[in-house]
Amino acid sequence: MAQEVRRLDAERIGSAAGSEATTTADGVVRIGWPRDDVKVTVDGLHLKPFAGLGSWAAFMPTEHGAMVMGDTVVFQDEVSPAMDAAFANGLEVSALHNHFFFDEPKVYFMHIGGQGDPEVLARGVKAVWDAIKQVRSERGTPADTFPGEAPRHGTIDATKVERIIGHEGQAQDGMVKISIGREASMHGETFGGSMGLTTWAAFSGTDERAAIDGDFAMTAHEVQPVLRALREADIHVVALHNHMVGEDPAYYFTHFWAKGKADDLARGFKAALDAQAAASQNARQHRGTDAP
Repeated sequence: MAQEVRRLDAERIGSAAGSEATTTADGVVRIGWPRDDVKVTVDGLHLKPFAGLGSWAAFMPTEHGAMVMGDTVVFQDEVSPAMDAAFANGLEVSALHNHFFFDEPKVYFMHIGGQGDPEVLARGVKAVWDAIKQVRSERGTPADTFPGEAPRHGTIDATKVERIIGHEGQAQDGMVKISIGREASMHGETFGGSMGLTTWAAFSGTDERAAIDGDFAMTAHEVQPVLRALREADIHVVALHNHMVGEDPAYYFTHFWAKGKADDLARGFKAALDAQAAASQNARQHRGTDAP
C-alpha cells in the first residue's frame, strides 16, 4: 500500500497568519513579510527587502501536524517584544544574530521554530510579526537605547550579589562578576571554564541603579528554559549563537543585558540558572545518564 502523501492547506495557513501563502514543489508552505517599513543602509547602500531584509516562515507537513522554521527581521527595540510573543504562542527561538556590518539602523535576525497544528503555528508567527508592527506603530524610528536611565559607575555590594546567586564572584573597580564553568570535549580533549566554556554575569553601577550583562553556556535542552527565564525576569536577550564547532555536547550561548536594582538583576540571573539546572536534571532523568 502506497504511503499517504501529507499535504498542508496553504489557504488555511495563510488565513491564520494574515499573510499570503504559497506552496513549493516539495509541499512546503511559505509566508513572508518584506521589511520595507524602515529604511536600512548597509555600508552606504540602501538595502531592499529582496536583498536580505525579508521575514519568512516555512511550514512542512509531519506525522503529527507540521514543523515551522522561520527567520524574523528585527530592530533592537523589537527583539524582546517579538521574543515574548514567540514564547507566549508556543514557539521556540533558535538564534539571534546579525547578518551585516555597518548597517544603519542595526538589524538583527531572530530564528524561530516549532511543531504542532499548522494553523496554531501560523497564528504564533502572526503574533510575532504583530508584536513587531506594534513597536513600529508607536515609534517609527528604531530606538537606540533601552528604556530607563543609564547607570553611573559606582560600587556594587559583592556579598549581597553572591548570596542571591549562590556563587562566589570577583570584584574589580566596584563591579562584580560571577563565572560558572561548564565542561565538554573536543579533538579528544576535555576542557572547561578556563578555556571559555562559562556562564557568567557582570554587574556594573550601584546597588540602586545597576546594569547586568553576561553569557549563558547551554546545551540544547537548556536553551528554551533559560531564554524564557531571562525574559520573565525582564532581562533582554541580545544574542543567541554558537562559539565552537565540533564540541561534545554541543553548546549554545546567549548574551543578555538589563538595567535595574542589583538585587533584582541578581534574582533574575539566579532564576535563569535554576531553570537551566532543572532542564539539565530532567534531561538526565530522561536519558538515565549523567549528561551535562
